[in-house]
Amino acid sequence: MGRLVIVSNRVPAVRDRAQPAGGLAVALRDAVQGQECLWFGWSGQQIPDDEGEDRRVSIDTVDNVTYATVDLTKSEYNGFYEGYSNGILWPLCHYRAGLMNYSRQDRHTYHAVNTMFAQKLAPLLKSDDLIWVHDYHLFPLGLALRELGIKCRIGFFLHIPFPPWSLMRALPGAEKLMRSLRAYDVMGVQTEDDARNVNEGFSVVGVPAQARVFPIGIDPESFQQQASSGLDNPEVQKLEKSLRGLPLIIGVDRMDYSKGLPERFRAYEVFLRKYPEYRGKVIYLQITPVSRGSVPEYKVLREELDGVVGHINGTYGDFDWVPIRYLTHPVPRELLAPFFRLSRAALVTPLRDGMNLVAKEYVAAQDKEDPGVLILSRFAGAAPEMEDALLVNPHDADEVADALHKSLSMSLSERQVRWKRLQPDVWRVTAGSWARSFITALAEVRSE
Repeated sequence: MGRLVIVSNRVPAVRDRAQPAGGLAVALRDAVQGQECLWFGWSGQQIPDDEGEDRRVSIDTVDNVTYATVDLTKSEYNGFYEGYSNGILWPLCHYRAGLMNYSRQDRHTYHAVNTMFAQKLAPLLKSDDLIWVHDYHLFPLGLALRELGIKCRIGFFLHIPFPPWSLMRALPGAEKLMRSLRAYDVMGVQTEDDARNVNEGFSVVGVPAQARVFPIGIDPESFQQQASSGLDNPEVQKLEKSLRGLPLIIGVDRMDYSKGLPERFRAYEVFLRKYPEYRGKVIYLQITPVSRGSVPEYKVLREELDGVVGHINGTYGDFDWVPIRYLTHPVPRELLAPFFRLSRAALVTPLRDGMNLVAKEYVAAQDKEDPGVLILSRFAGAAPEMEDALLVNPHDADEVADALHKSLSMSLSERQVRWKRLQPDVWRVTAGSWARSFITALAEVRSE
C-alpha cells in the first residue's frame, strides 16, 4: 500500500502533533502510526487578502508524518469556514435548515478554497498515494483533484450526519454538490440512516456511487486507564470532596445548537420540579466550552443558556447548593476521564449527532464494580450500538426527567448488567478499527 494522505480542514497544531489532543487527531492517531503519512490542510492562521496569491505550503515533519499546511485569507475564512461550512452546511446536515444563512458569495468562496487546496496539494502527491478526505468543509475537494488529473484512490468520510434529500434540496446547488461526490472511490458515513440519506440523494442526481457505513470509536483502553489513574489528580480529588457524597450527573458538550442544551436544562428543571426529593441531594456539572463564538446563532445560544441556567439556579438553588454547575471553558481530557468515572449518570442528549464519542468515553471510564448510567439521545449516531443505555427523546422533557430519576434510583445490579452489555461494542469498534477498515476499503478499490 502506498503512502496515506490525510486531508482535513484543520491540521493538528504543532503542540498537539506528538500527543494529539482532540477530535480528528485522536481518532486518526492509530492510522498514522507505522507508515509514511502526509497530512494536509489549513494551518489555522489568517493572512491579509492581498497576500493570498503568494502564499506557500509550510512543511513540518514529526516522526513518520509530514504536516503540510496552508493559510487562509481573512475573506476565505469568513466565506469558506464561517459562512458556508458552518453557517450553511453545518445546520443543514443537523436537520436545522431554518438556521441556514445562505449567500451565493459564500458558496463561491467555499468552492474556490477547495480548488485552492487541490492546487496546493497536487504537487505533493505520489502516484500510489491513498488520499483520505475528511468532513463537510471539503465535499468538492475530490472533484477538484480529479480535474487536475490526480488518479490516486480518493476516499471521503463524513463525521457529521447527512440529511434526507427532502432537506438537502433546500440548499441552492445541492444537485451539483451531490454530483461532485462521484469523484470519490469510497464514501464513508457514521450510520445506516446517513448512508440511506446519501444514497437517496445520489439516486436523485443520477450518481451510481454508494455510501458505506464505517462507525467511529475511541481508544477505550487508554481512556479507561486515564479515568482510573486520574482519580489521584488533586483537581479530581477537589471535585470529589465538593460533592460531599452526593451523586454526580455530568454533561460534556461543545456549545452548539445540535447538542440540545436548552432542552436538556429545561428537562433538568422538570426533574427538580417532578422529583423534589432530589433538590439539594444531587450535583449536576455541565461542561460546555464555547465554540464559533463570532457566529450570530452561537451568540444567541450562549445568551439563552446563560438565561436558563440563571433561572434554574435562582429558582431552585439554596445558600449551600447550586442546581447546575455550569462551565464554558475547556476541561482537559486527563480530568474529564476521572470526572466521568466519579459520576452516577451522564446526560448525552443531542438533537442530532454524527456519532457522539462522549457516550463511548463515558462507558469506557466506568468502574465495572460500580458503574454509572448513560442517558443517551435516540438521535445520536451511537444510539443503535448502545441500546442498553437509557434512550430518550431530547425533545421530551418528562422522558429525560424520568430517565434521570431512574438512573439515580437504579440498583447496583442493574447498573452492572447495563454496563456489561454496553462495554463489548465500545471495545470492539475503536478509533483504530474504524481507520483500518476505511483504509482497507480504499486500498481494495482497484482490485475490485
